[in-house]
Amino acid sequence: MFEALIAITVLAILFGLLLGFSSIRFKVEGDPIADQIDSILPQTQCGQCGYPGCRPYAEAIAKGKAPINQCPPGGEAVIHALSDLLGVDPIPLDEELEVKEEKTVVVIDEQICIGCTLCIQACPVDAILGAAKHMHTVIKSECTGCNLCIPPCPVDCIYIVPAEEGIKSWKWSIPEAPLEHSPIEIVAPEGAENGI
Repeated sequence: MFEALIAITVLAILFGLLLGFSSIRFKVEGDPIADQIDSILPQTQCGQCGYPGCRPYAEAIAKGKAPINQCPPGGEAVIHALSDLLGVDPIPLDEELEVKEEKTVVVIDEQICIGCTLCIQACPVDAILGAAKHMHTVIKSECTGCNLCIPPCPVDCIYIVPAEEGIKSWKWSIPEAPLEHSPIEIVAPEGAENGI
């Protein structure tokens, strides 16, 4: 019995040394530029840029295989941050990827949902709540409107709806025409001339 314990201990030490040597010898270096680009991207993992997530898009930018103007959720702010980081001129957002005026979210018709969990697996931001064979629902505050959950749904119970305007999403509408100002006449109250 004691010999078996010693044998297992010796094997554990040998495998530990082998793993330690392997981790040093075969260490994979990350691309620091790709890491910086990835930290600038909004991390919605929506796939609207044509890549499966923000990290693959960041790696493509770092390798020079993708332009910096393909991230609709990030918009102009991300384009300017990337141009500053990479030392290139900012370019406008790709017209094919233009963000729609109205922000949308998805809702699940809970009467039709069969609880297959395919939408949960497809959601890049974990905005869908539910369990297998139980109805699912969308956490609207977490939903980015990427609509990646719609194609895998086998019963078509997921619908796109406009996002509710709240204090975080409300925007003041700018008047199209300037307002005409009439001259304001200032009238002094009675007795103001005497200093009363």
